[in-house]
Amino acid sequence: MQSTITMTLTGETMDAYMSLFGLNDQNAALIEQECGVSLLLKGDALLVTGDSKGAETAGTVIEKLLGMIHRREPVDRARIRYAISLAREGQADAIDEMLRSVVAITHRGRQIRCKTLGQQQYVQSIRDHDLTFAIGPAGTGKTYLAMALAVSELKNKTVERIVLTRPAVEAGERLGFLPGDLTQKVDPYLRPLYDALYEFMGVDSYQKLLERGTLEIAPLAYMRGRTLSNSFIILDEAQNTTSEQMKMFLTRLGFGSRAVITGDVTQTDLPPGKVSGLEEAVTVLKDIPAIGIVRLTGKDVVRHELVQRIVEAYDAYHRSDKGGRTDEKAERGRTAGA
Repeated sequence: MQSTITMTLTGETMDAYMSLFGLNDQNAALIEQECGVSLLLKGDALLVTGDSKGAETAGTVIEKLLGMIHRREPVDRARIRYAISLAREGQADAIDEMLRSVVAITHRGRQIRCKTLGQQQYVQSIRDHDLTFAIGPAGTGKTYLAMALAVSELKNKTVERIVLTRPAVEAGERLGFLPGDLTQKVDPYLRPLYDALYEFMGVDSYQKLLERGTLEIAPLAYMRGRTLSNSFIILDEAQNTTSEQMKMFLTRLGFGSRAVITGDVTQTDLPPGKVSGLEEAVTVLKDIPAIGIVRLTGKDVVRHELVQRIVEAYDAYHRSDKGGRTDEKAERGRTAGA
């Protein structure tokens, strides 16, 4: 049964409306398509027409998105899709809740907030646990949010230093063929960590902290034999750790420290037949309440809209018979090589 919801737009709301629906009303077309409604602007009234459920969902989403624009929050197509999915699940109010919580502030004064419920759960897990595993696809903010919290805790003097590490796995290249000394050879592997640090600290502060030893960035192999106390430690790209490397890292944790381990188990660069230390650790440690384990999904991707579509397509493929047969074949290969 068709129904129409009428939304009255004030002058301020009208400006937000024009911003929301974008160039040539392309975002309006997205809402119409996703919710199965039609949108019509008559004077200062926005008419939302469709079946009762679709019209209600679209009206709720538009109201929440207009509120985001009033608060100067960016609204793109990925965020619109996510808002629609929340409204369908009856969780539209979660949008306001996420926007009220500031995770960190960049050195330029920009406030960083969670953009999805998965991200919100991830941030809360880091705050509640000394050790958190975050598993999820590219673009879900695993490293970025962990870095934001690390810098925030350093500024609040909750920890005395930040230690960032990741395994230097040779993904199709051999380190020996790369130019420079060992530090220069592993530098490309650590570049994503540098980029995030520059945003939160600024280049000058970054250099000063690095010189004082307050900030340490090193390959995972450099962690052996150490005890890391009063530190915020981030192990990135952990899907590329071996079982031995992961156990070594986990036993580095000292008093007053917090560790975050991130990775995407679908993108391992380990040799065939080698078990990922991340996958094994999550299985071994899943029943320890003091350890947080967060699994992010394609819904939590906050990069370009196309990235989310790519992640979802690969997930669907691996759930299909074809993907299943591929996994079985890989498993047979691993068993044969064992």
